[in-house]
Amino acid sequence: MSAPFKVSVISPFYKVAPFIERCAESLLEQTLEDVEFIFVDDASPDESRELLEKVIARHPERDARIVTHEANKGLPAARNTGLAVATGEFIFHCDSDDWVETDMLEKMYKAAADNGADYVYCDFWMQFEKSARYMVNPTYTDPEQMVKEGFMAGLMKYNVWNKIAKRSLYEESDIRFPAGHGMGEDMTMILLATNAKRVAHVSEALYHYVKLNANAFSNTFSERHLTDIRFNTDRTLKGLESWDVSDKDLYINLFKLNIKLPFLFSGDKQQYKLWKEWFPESNAYVCKNRLLPFRTKLVQWFAAKGLFPLVSLYGFLVNKVYYRLKFRV
Repeated sequence: MSAPFKVSVISPFYKVAPFIERCAESLLEQTLEDVEFIFVDDASPDESRELLEKVIARHPERDARIVTHEANKGLPAARNTGLAVATGEFIFHCDSDDWVETDMLEKMYKAAADNGADYVYCDFWMQFEKSARYMVNPTYTDPEQMVKEGFMAGLMKYNVWNKIAKRSLYEESDIRFPAGHGMGEDMTMILLATNAKRVAHVSEALYHYVKLNANAFSNTFSERHLTDIRFNTDRTLKGLESWDVSDKDLYINLFKLNIKLPFLFSGDKQQYKLWKEWFPESNAYVCKNRLLPFRTKLVQWFAAKGLFPLVSLYGFLVNKVYYRLKFRV
């Protein structure tokens, strides 16, 4: 029996009043038919729901509904709430402060059909306040290669929102998002990919990821965020224990290096200390990632040798000078 919808869109929202109308319009104006739209109200205290209801009312031709949390449960739990009621062949998660191209789902679904893929990803735009940066992804058809080179070696992000995956991948593997652990919850897409049979890439930027603050990681530094990141990393590593592939030890350690890499770009000595404490066994693999740019390996080598003044200088030149001049962030 075929699914009643080609795609189920799941979009949780919480305190996103300035953004939700643009997001919802871009979703409900999709050129693909046979789509259901599931908006999850995570007990948002602002006017987000009222604004969303107005947008939905303008699109009576669409199958769109709002599912309500009586109390705020966090983004991963809200994604799970959407998954629990979704009926589409594919699942697409959209963050409610972002927006998409109106033909995104049509192109993603076509790529899945044309390639027999159960997991499809696209390029995306990183939207700053005054500029945008095109984020290109490498092309893969083999899930194992994508997980190894893309997610674990660091050639692409495992963001949840520029991908569609068959609902059967979630169901057959019993994969859900880590309720209560929001920071790093996107790592769930790695576990999902290890169960895929074939992947496809749409080499167009179809998603707009809003990043008004280019230094969000360092500015939102907290013990809770660290706890969540470590929880999700350990959860992912645990999930990969049964993953039967060649060179597994190499890619596991490259993944550990990439998880702690942001600590080196903060300029915060406390985070430099965390870099040394987290997964020290992976430091021996700093020069073994043939896929990363030399400059990235160099800053990790500085850290492995304890040359943190050079790490700090690198971070200043790249984040405070280069990116601000190039992308006006």
